[in-house]
Parts: sequence; structure tokens; C-alpha cells
Amino acid sequence: MSESQSSTPGPNDGSATGGSDQGRPTDQYVLTLSCPDKQGIVHAVSSFLFMTGCNIEDSQQFGDRDTGLFFMRVHFSADAPDSVEKLRASFAAVGDSFRMDWQIHRADEKMRIVLMVSKFGHCLNDLLFRSRIGALPVEIAAVVSNHTDFAELVASYGVPFHHIPVTKATKAQAEAELLELVRAEQVELVVLARYMQVLSDDLCTALSGRIINIHHSFLPSFKGARPYHQAHARGVKLIGATAHYVTADLDEGPIIEQEVERVGHGVTPDQLVAIGRDVECQALARAVKWHSERRVLLNGTRTVVFA
Repeated sequence: MSESQSSTPGPNDGSATGGSDQGRPTDQYVLTLSCPDKQGIVHAVSSFLFMTGCNIEDSQQFGDRDTGLFFMRVHFSADAPDSVEKLRASFAAVGDSFRMDWQIHRADEKMRIVLMVSKFGHCLNDLLFRSRIGALPVEIAAVVSNHTDFAELVASYGVPFHHIPVTKATKAQAEAELLELVRAEQVELVVLARYMQVLSDDLCTALSGRIINIHHSFLPSFKGARPYHQAHARGVKLIGATAHYVTADLDEGPIIEQEVERVGHGVTPDQLVAIGRDVECQALARAVKWHSERRVLLNGTRTVVFA
């Protein structure tokens, strides 16, 4: 196993450069990695950061005994304003030596995302608002919908709205248009904010690990129309929502976050729907926030979330 499961060194931790708060570097970066677990990973990473004049602000790691994989997220700062490209080039040798799947990004870099929606706008409006007030470190490049219901709402936030209608005959063309938008706008994440279309296997593969969906946690118990009314008829006592990565297996992708709310026997179907909207918004917002902060790493059919 690697040296430790979790640590959060202070700014003067011995694994990186020290100094007083007054002289603290201001250029902030995030390194994430996964690789086969073995001795020396933490030492190699901290030594690299020390030798390149960087300071560890926060470090989290996890070794999964089931998969034999090691996961790590390091928030660090640099004394000299090196470009992220230079840091990536310097770290490549360390990554290769441990067969790492790794990334380095600036911590202040807002992730460019696309939101997709159909006829239910609560998650869309929630994410638009959180982005506007700075509660999400994202830049919403566009909103895509197969309907025009929320064009005016999206315009009020100053975000481009793209109407891409979908029929059985035009599905492939619509998905191609979406992929071209993702490419042209340099989008890193697509969020299905209650987008009620099943994506093709090809699209799921093309954007693997880059699409997040939200659904109520009744699945597979109450499928189809009016699931909250079905749940009410069965006397459900817990309302839940699950945010997960999209895969070709419908609503079965790696789970990022879940939210739940207990309800009593006197709650009406309409009240269940309202509670369901709230928990969906909360779970999806946290999933988007953690992904955009580079806190979520894929671990096969599961995720490691350094929240």
C-alpha cells in the first residue's frame, strides 16, 4: 500500500516549500491521479512538488484494496508563475513511472459546461442561479434543449440557448450537433438537468466521464409517467435523488452524490413532487461542483469523491 490513506498538510508541511503567510504563493493548481497502488506514490508526488518550488495546500488520497488502485488529489501553489503546460511537462516522468492517469489544472480555472433540459426546469434554473452568484466554479457555455420552453429563462441569464429537436429520424443528427457544440465551445462537462432523451451508446462513449445525469431514486421501482404519484400510492417514506455519470446502461452509471428526504403519511402527491424537485437540485448541484473542482475520480463502476 502507499504511505497513507488521507492527509491534509499545512502550508509549511515538510513535503513542500515553507514560508510565512505573507510570502505565500498565489498561483494555485490541482493535481489528480489514479494508478496501480504501490509504495512510494505519495513520496514521489511530494518530492516533485518540493523540487519544483511548489507548496502543498491540501492533499487527499485513497487506496482501494478491492481494485488495487490508488487515488490522489493535491491542491498546491507555486512560488513562480509557471505555466500549467510547463508543470504538466515536468510531471510526465513521474506519471509514467507509476503508470498514472493524471491531470494538472489551474485551481481558479472555471470549467466550461453545457446544460441540457427538456420540460422540467427546476435543475436548470438552480444551476444557472448558482453559477451567477459564484456558488459553482463553472462557466455555462450554452443550454441545449429539445424544446423551446426555457429559451426566455436562459436568455435572462445571458447564456446562449440552442434548440436541437430530437425525433427518431433525427436523433443521430441531433447528437452530432451536440458533439460539435461541445468541441467548438471547448466544453469539459455536459449536465443533463432533466433532459428526457435516452442518449445513444456512441454518444455515451464519446463523452465518457464527462456527462452527469440526475434522476429520482425510485428507480427501478417506479418507472414511467408520474413516478411520485406512483410512490404516493405505495406509501413511500423516503424521497431520494441520485446524480451519476452517464453510461450506456440507463441510469446505472457511477454514482457521484445522493440526497434523501423523509416524508410522512400526510404528504400529498404534489408535495412529494415539490420535495423531489428540491432533492434533485441539491444532489445535482453538489455533483457538478465536485466534478468541476476535480474532486471526483472514476473507479470502475464507482467513484472516489474527495469532497
